[in-house]
Amino acid sequence: MSQDVLIIGAGVIGLSAAEHCARRGHRVTVLERQGAQRDGCSFGNAGMIVPSHFTPLAAPGMVALGLKWMLNPESPFYIKPRLDAGLVDWGIKFWRAANAGHVRRSAPLLRDLSFASRALLEELAGQTGNEIGLVTRGLLILCQTPHGLDEEGRIAVQARSLGVPAEVLDARQVAQLDPGVTMDVAGAVYFPKDCHLSPEKYLATLQRRCGQAGVKFEWETGVDGLVVRGNRIAAVRTLRGELAAGEVVLCGGAWSSGIARGLGLGIPLQAGKGHSLTLAHPRELPQLCSILAEARMAVTPMGGALRFGGMMELAGLNQDINARRVRSLINAVPRYFPKFTPEDFAGVRPWCGLRPCSPDGLPYLGRTGKYANLTIATGHAMLGVSLSPVTGRLVSEIISGEQPSFDLRLLSPDRYA
Repeated sequence: MSQDVLIIGAGVIGLSAAEHCARRGHRVTVLERQGAQRDGCSFGNAGMIVPSHFTPLAAPGMVALGLKWMLNPESPFYIKPRLDAGLVDWGIKFWRAANAGHVRRSAPLLRDLSFASRALLEELAGQTGNEIGLVTRGLLILCQTPHGLDEEGRIAVQARSLGVPAEVLDARQVAQLDPGVTMDVAGAVYFPKDCHLSPEKYLATLQRRCGQAGVKFEWETGVDGLVVRGNRIAAVRTLRGELAAGEVVLCGGAWSSGIARGLGLGIPLQAGKGHSLTLAHPRELPQLCSILAEARMAVTPMGGALRFGGMMELAGLNQDINARRVRSLINAVPRYFPKFTPEDFAGVRPWCGLRPCSPDGLPYLGRTGKYANLTIATGHAMLGVSLSPVTGRLVSEIISGEQPSFDLRLLSPDRYA
């Protein structure tokens, strides 16, 4: 049956859910607190589609590494010191999840979701003349040191055991694979099934297709609360008035937990701030996207431009640019790409966005037990773009009363209830 669906949030998850729901015949309205010309976390990221990222953020060794980095403002992971009970609770839950059993249970699901998303993106690229800028040439994990290459090589073995192709390359083989850029590395792990796209073009395509499918947008419409009757959301309360709801999908990114809290739901999230810098005319242009292993940075060619992104900063819902972290990004680039200099970034405007991070590194996706017409789709952290197509499809299956095409028990929004 056709439903009246209110989707909270017009990021990449919200747009994907909106299009999939509308194409199944539902009447969809998207509520977005920003204007149509927005610049949220979906826009300035690295645009990677990564079946290689089958290990959730909460994994063995991450607690020790996080403790080592957390007080250094220029490290890949930084926690801004502050009194915040939610942050402490999130940290305890992260510590409990960072174990081998959690990784073993999560990896096959993350792998399958990523491959499903990749297939959907290839389909979208074919339907649109590839206006999303999809490039399916793979990804390199570039390692500056032999130790780093050994560590990534162990992940490659695990990847192959899961059916994710991975190949360990020495420095000469890396140069042969991507000869357009000079690299100073010990070697790399090559994941041929990874790919990348332009996030801005992808979002523009999704928004256009939503409009073609009949989706309505309410811009600059922040959600002030939800009206509950029994076990259902009767309406969404906004600063412009109430909107009646048949079905509600909460995909408000890092702001989702505040809305959920008003409903008595425990959806722990922390806003993981990431930064990026985009060179419009780089002195060299790689053809493959890459991750700089030791620096924890992503590098993505987008047309003729080159984007460098990374860092994880837990500082609350704070979108201020952290100059020290931007400087750390810039200083890491010449260590891997020696033809680049810090001066290349002079005058380049840095960008930042807030990733919604769950404590166990898995998204929240599915119905809640408390409300019969509420679906949660948030907490994708650094995998928002990567998992957006399959997330949108799964939301539409749930709204349509179908059995989801994947077992979503690990992603239950009630797992911290």
